Amino acid sequence: MMVFVLDKRKKPLMPCSEKRARLLLERGRAVVHRLHPFTIRLKDRLLEESVLQPVGLKLDPGSKVTGVAVVRREERADGPWDHALHLAVIVHRGDAIRERMQKRAAHRRRRRNANLRYRAPRFNNRRRANGWFPPSLRSWVGNVLSWASRYRRLAPIAFIEIETVRFDTQALQNPEISGVEYQRGELFGYEVREYLLEKWGRRCVYCGAENVPLEIEHIVPRSRGGTDRVSNLTLACRACNQAKGDRTAEEFGHPEVQAKAKVPLKEPAAVNTTRYAIRNGLCAMGREVRSWTGGRTKWNRERFGLPKTHALDALCVGDLAGVSSWHALVLEIKALGRGQRCRTNVDAHGFPRGYRMRSKTVRGFRTGDLVRAEVLKGKRTGVHIGPVAVRASGSFRVGKADGISWRCCRLLQRADGYGYMKGGRGASSPGVNAGASGAA
Repeated sequence: MMVFVLDKRKKPLMPCSEKRARLLLERGRAVVHRLHPFTIRLKDRLLEESVLQPVGLKLDPGSKVTGVAVVRREERADGPWDHALHLAVIVHRGDAIRERMQKRAAHRRRRRNANLRYRAPRFNNRRRANGWFPPSLRSWVGNVLSWASRYRRLAPIAFIEIETVRFDTQALQNPEISGVEYQRGELFGYEVREYLLEKWGRRCVYCGAENVPLEIEHIVPRSRGGTDRVSNLTLACRACNQAKGDRTAEEFGHPEVQAKAKVPLKEPAAVNTTRYAIRNGLCAMGREVRSWTGGRTKWNRERFGLPKTHALDALCVGDLAGVSSWHALVLEIKALGRGQRCRTNVDAHGFPRGYRMRSKTVRGFRTGDLVRAEVLKGKRTGVHIGPVAVRASGSFRVGKADGISWRCCRLLQRADGYGYMKGGRGASSPGVNAGASGAA
């Protein structure tokens, strides 16, 4: 990996190699400014005294993982070449946010139903502003924009290139659909209930009961990630619907019903919803922003003979003649959040079972800070480096070592809501992508 470099006024300079950074630190010309991503600050250099080259930031947004590449642009006779300076993937936490909000709603619902004088739900005068996103998607957009702004402070970013993917969800469900059928859609000429009655033979799909009241039922429950799409709906009698509970049709013993449920489209829908919000946020940063399609990214990657990973997809975004240094190490950036605002711990039923500290800071440390602990005696003797979990007693947990006194700890980097890990080379970067198939 290349090392980010700042001048003595914290202005970004051209990144340098690890060897050069090590020599600058050994000779006392630089100090460590940040550990992740590793950044040094020069003591004897200003931006006005330096020569900068064209540096760009390239992004490949995904609903779960976003690929990032910081590149140096070189103009050649056959076209622009991008040399990778830094490769990373940002792992989002949308699923964790959604699960926490569902738990919070369940706890509140239980307290209301138990008549515990809990506040009533609010409905009046609650409008959603233009451009509103659910918290899970808002976290994803915020992660991408935050890191784009952070890379602007670490490198002299002159332009930003982003892959703006538009998924055709109908083509994803049925690749061979075309013509009038494509235009009319699946429910043409039907109401939802009438369509389901015709599709499932006017009987319960689980027990086969006929001439009984039938209920619309989710094949994959919404609590398990299912959607309200008509392909995820079926008909069941009340007894089967109650017995199935929050299980899928396959877990309920009916894999033939599960087979008729099409693949969920949550990730393509999320990408379609947020693509303009990310691009508009990048445009507001005052840099030239260029948008490219997923088809061009795939064409570049296959033309250059590169494996499909998130970081390399970001590297292949744009109109390019070639790329180099794509085998660099990939930094995995995992969104963890900054803790919880609620200071009361609850059990599985929503009852309080303990209380958190009112202050998150203990002896100058916060949970998530990266620290170095040097223990001179006791069973934890040695050097421990890792994130710290603080306690009011002053006995901390550093990495996997528990019971370390705060006096032994030295702060290396403040918690910023992200966890960092060195991944593999560019050909084996971690994470899961929503995929570019079906992009138009």
